[in-house]
Amino acid sequence: MELILLEKVTNLGDLGDVVKVKSGYGRNYLLPKGKALTATAGNKEVFEVRKAELMKKYAETLTAAKMRAAALAGKHVTIKALAAEEGKLYGSVGPAEVARATTNTAFVLEKSEIDMPEGAIRVVGTYTVAVRLHSEVETTLIVVVEETKG
Repeated sequence: MELILLEKVTNLGDLGDVVKVKSGYGRNYLLPKGKALTATAGNKEVFEVRKAELMKKYAETLTAAKMRAAALAGKHVTIKALAAEEGKLYGSVGPAEVARATTNTAFVLEKSEIDMPEGAIRVVGTYTVAVRLHSEVETTLIVVVEETKG
């Protein structure tokens, strides 16, 4: 399936690129999220007309993401979880719990913005978690997992 990208997609391409993707990825993710158009002659003309508007929108989101990253720099969030005596958690702390912990802070994050490639946190301690605010903007957040008595 050939698509025209309407924004930069990590590991795929930049705005305006015509890319070939598997049909499931295109139909189930890129098209419904508004990240791409099918690469037909009519859509290529539509893209050329909207290109300046899309470039402006892209620049605005990039600037907003950089500002959020600057505000997030050096911040930390504390999560309390039940743990055994050795510090091993009953369960784990994943992106959803980190996002939920930021709801009462000045910097609110979405679950999809939190990147934990090593997997969920399973032991009490201090961790550095990657936060992807934009395809070009990445920062870190310090997550402190503390034991709670329950």
